[in-house]
Amino acid sequence: MKTKLEYIWLDGYKPTQSLRSKTRIESNFGGSLADCPMWSFDGSSTEQAEGNASDCLLKPVAIFPDPGRKDAYLVMTEVLNADGTPHESNGRATIQDDDADFWFGFEQEYFLWNTQTNLPPGFPTGGYPPPQGPYYCSVGAQNAYGREIVEEHLDNCLAAGLNVEGINGEVAAGQWEFQVFAKSAAQAGDETWLARYLLERTAEKYNYSINWHPKPLGDTDWNGSGMHANFSNGPMRESGNEGIFTKICEGFGRNIPRHISVYGADNHQRLTGKHETQSIDQFSFGISDRGASIRIPISTVEDGWKGRLEDRRPASNADPYKVAAAIVLTTKEALG
Repeated sequence: MKTKLEYIWLDGYKPTQSLRSKTRIESNFGGSLADCPMWSFDGSSTEQAEGNASDCLLKPVAIFPDPGRKDAYLVMTEVLNADGTPHESNGRATIQDDDADFWFGFEQEYFLWNTQTNLPPGFPTGGYPPPQGPYYCSVGAQNAYGREIVEEHLDNCLAAGLNVEGINGEVAAGQWEFQVFAKSAAQAGDETWLARYLLERTAEKYNYSINWHPKPLGDTDWNGSGMHANFSNGPMRESGNEGIFTKICEGFGRNIPRHISVYGADNHQRLTGKHETQSIDQFSFGISDRGASIRIPISTVEDGWKGRLEDRRPASNADPYKVAAAIVLTTKEALG
């Protein structure tokens, strides 16, 4: 029997990487990650190599059934140089979480985008729909736009075995969110990227694209899109010590450039201090404060200071691998 393997990777475009993929046909495929061979591609076509030394390698790191194709799998890969070392575009290789102590939950916001009007669904040509407010978690054709795409995407993620924990309509017309959780920084990145891939592919059927820009509607009174990063490690989940959370938050405050540098291009257009954000050049944390850089969920406090933190600064176009790597590093430094 012949099996289709869809190898998926991130290209080298700057400042925002894009997804790429190509199909490999394997005979008598065993169905496991170990059965996925290393592959290569032309890096000169993806901003990852020069034409006179163009070979880059694709190392499989995760495999899931492909819900949209018969006898097929989605194979997430990381890019290596020809000598087997991590390519400079490989954010996954920067994660220092060898003991898988960190848990991550990414809240991925995005806009559906009509390729004909170059606007989100629900936006009339040359104008705006009624102001934001009724669209968040809404129902009804007057407020919820593109639900058929969003529901099909959710079904595809679940059929693939991705740990997508929910979806909801967001505060702007045509804006939605899905959430991914994993008990490993690398796995959270793998599954978020694969969920993004499935969203792009699902939207193709409806002649829609996905707009990942953190402020696609420009300087307007419409919310931007983020990728809020919920995270915890062993001490946060088990110690019951408020001081640990304070030390971590203070550590983040000392490392603003480290985080903002990987939290997404054009994020300054979103992090203005308005629309449920803190200003990009400032740092704050607080319990239940959605205007802070880091929100301490009330559940963490009510559970005796056991739980998680939410970094609200990552933009919707940020690389979850690089976001996780920065969070892991700062948290480890803060706790010594």
